[in-house]
Amino acid sequence: MGVVNRQILFTVDVEEFDTALEYGHELSLNEQLIVSTRGLHLLADRLATLNVRATLFTTANYAFHETDLILKLVKTHEIASHGYYHTTFEPADLLKSRRTLEAITGQEVVGFRRARMGEVDEKDLWLAGYRYNSSLHPTYLPGRYNHLREPRTPFQRGGILHIPASVTPRLRLPLFWLSLKNFPFALYKRLCLHTLKTDGFLNLYVHPWEFTDLSDYRKIPAYVRRYSHQRLLDRVEDLLRFLAPHGEYRTMQEFADTFLSTSKA
Repeated sequence: MGVVNRQILFTVDVEEFDTALEYGHELSLNEQLIVSTRGLHLLADRLATLNVRATLFTTANYAFHETDLILKLVKTHEIASHGYYHTTFEPADLLKSRRTLEAITGQEVVGFRRARMGEVDEKDLWLAGYRYNSSLHPTYLPGRYNHLREPRTPFQRGGILHIPASVTPRLRLPLFWLSLKNFPFALYKRLCLHTLKTDGFLNLYVHPWEFTDLSDYRKIPAYVRRYSHQRLLDRVEDLLRFLAPHGEYRTMQEFADTFLSTSKA
């Protein structure tokens, strides 16, 4: 596959900063929103510098509270659904969140990713009006999920295009946000490039709250807190510059449209 056909999907799970709650911190919703918004501003500025368009999987609750920022970002980036709330999920949230995001942005919302890469019924997605789902992480994470038998590359099922988060060929090493922080960076970049060249696409994801100073949240494990704020912003910029000559940055919707049109040809 030629470089011109390789597509890089840089995605951001825009949500309330409830990770701190998981580890015993007590945060109001207002503080959760402030932390995520601070990081999202910083990350968006870096993406603008690099001229990289991303897909922002956004909870409707976050968008409802940060409408002005979402309206600014939708001018450049795709807004997709990350559910209504980050802490809870009901099948009814699929339609509710899509309609809320569309009402806020004035644009069609066609993609979904469930919080913490949880499973979603394809029929529910289809009935709620989605065209693609990026909730599958085809790897093994102890205590979370075991998807080693699922496809690593995009596939259609139940009327929905599934776009898995990227893992390496063979060993299925995850290339998600924790790997960005904890793998030796030179190795991580090589793994991303090898996966991009092998699969023809790369689907990476991060969270806005990672790009703030997390030093005050000491109950969060070090492997989650490390390389936050400016250090992580610099690491992401380095990665995106490194990958740029080897593929084209696309939104998830653009990728889905290309994939589906090619499949019908």
